[in-house]
Amino acid sequence: MHYDVLVIGSGPGGYVAAIRASQLGFKVGVVEKSELGGVCLNWGCIPTKALLKSAQVFNYLKHAGSYGVKITGTAEADLPEMVKRSRGVADGMSKGIQFLFKKNKIDHIQGFGVIKPGKKVAVTASDGQLTEYSADHIIIATGARSRELPNLKQDGKKIIGYREAMTLPEQPKRMVVVGSGAIGSEFAYFYNSIGTEVTLVEFMPNIVPLEDEEVSKQLERSFKKAGMKVMTSSTVESVEFKDDNCLVKIKTPKAEETVECDIVLSAVGIATNLEGIGLEDTGIKTEKGKVIVDDFYRTNVEGYYAIGDIVHGPALAHVASHEGITCVEKIAGMHVEPLDYGNIPGCTYTSPEIASVGMTEKAAREAGYEIKVGKFPFTASGKASAAGSKDGFIKVIFDAKYGEWLGAHMIGDNVTEMISEAVVARKLETTGHEIIKSVHPHPTMSEAVMEAVAAAYGEVIHI
Repeated sequence: MHYDVLVIGSGPGGYVAAIRASQLGFKVGVVEKSELGGVCLNWGCIPTKALLKSAQVFNYLKHAGSYGVKITGTAEADLPEMVKRSRGVADGMSKGIQFLFKKNKIDHIQGFGVIKPGKKVAVTASDGQLTEYSADHIIIATGARSRELPNLKQDGKKIIGYREAMTLPEQPKRMVVVGSGAIGSEFAYFYNSIGTEVTLVEFMPNIVPLEDEEVSKQLERSFKKAGMKVMTSSTVESVEFKDDNCLVKIKTPKAEETVECDIVLSAVGIATNLEGIGLEDTGIKTEKGKVIVDDFYRTNVEGYYAIGDIVHGPALAHVASHEGITCVEKIAGMHVEPLDYGNIPGCTYTSPEIASVGMTEKAAREAGYEIKVGKFPFTASGKASAAGSKDGFIKVIFDAKYGEWLGAHMIGDNVTEMISEAVVARKLETTGHEIIKSVHPHPTMSEAVMEAVAAAYGEVIHI
């Protein structure tokens, strides 16, 4: 079987690339060894958000009295039912990809794909049958998996990764979460919300270490207020087992501490899926666990491309999707611009949520910019007060000389739905005064963006 475009991997990079290729008139096939939709739809972005929604509902019930709602009896978290709902949401999304493949006449090739020289892919099906396919263009989108530390080997039962964390058969009483990036922080928030005693351990001085320092400090305060133990500048030295419990030895700046728990969740990043897919046989170059590509995702070997977590750049679903579209449109001969990696939004779906784009204040100063910084707290927001969600703020950073919007950093309720204003404004080179003069509806959380920008320019009204 010969294809114009053959994609290996059906995650948010692979399936989006395939659909766009089909729209452009190419004959397309997608090789997938597991469920359509990849990790994001089946074991990442989507099912975790379903779990987090369950935690949010549970929290509303616990605090219903503060909203003037009386509940007879005690609300209880039912982890198996939460997991069941989450898996149902993921299954529904995966079926949606099946529908899109049929709609766009894309062939789904089930099996493990290995690239071969001469623009060929050998696919081994689950029954061991080997079939070879050829294509004019082969896009590698094999994604990533949970990274393991040498002293924190995952056994899937007591030391687990994100897959096991979203399908635990029963709620642990105590959990240590190692790593406070988006994955670690979201699971720490989820389990803490439903009543698990959570200890969050982070090697760096601040949790969510890629975020602006003020945002990190605010999330730490919110986590501690919710009863979570947060240990920064700390490392897990070892895990020992005693009477079905885990004894986690943690080295802190002051001393070594042992924390006892039922489960240890390792959330220390991801490792790319590059093993055994034929890169060496085809001569495709890699560097530090990533495939080397140009601005349009072409590898050093003609006819082979790579997108998503396996190339340099943020390992985010929306990034992979845009890379896939850019790659395919370039193959089709369209005029396309390289993706601007300086304008990629990042979101963490804890409570409060985090959303950011562009430079942090520290990065802007280190880059030599003279900056204007504006900040608007949600304690001054009428909508946040009415909603009972006043934790957090909007922070914006502008270049004082030319007015360029350098960065936006948000922490609070629903900020993941608000960050796009900053992304689009930065793309259009919008000035701060244009944001101030754009009428924002009241009362909304989003008007805090306008207020923060106004604060940067000394025009803020409500603080």
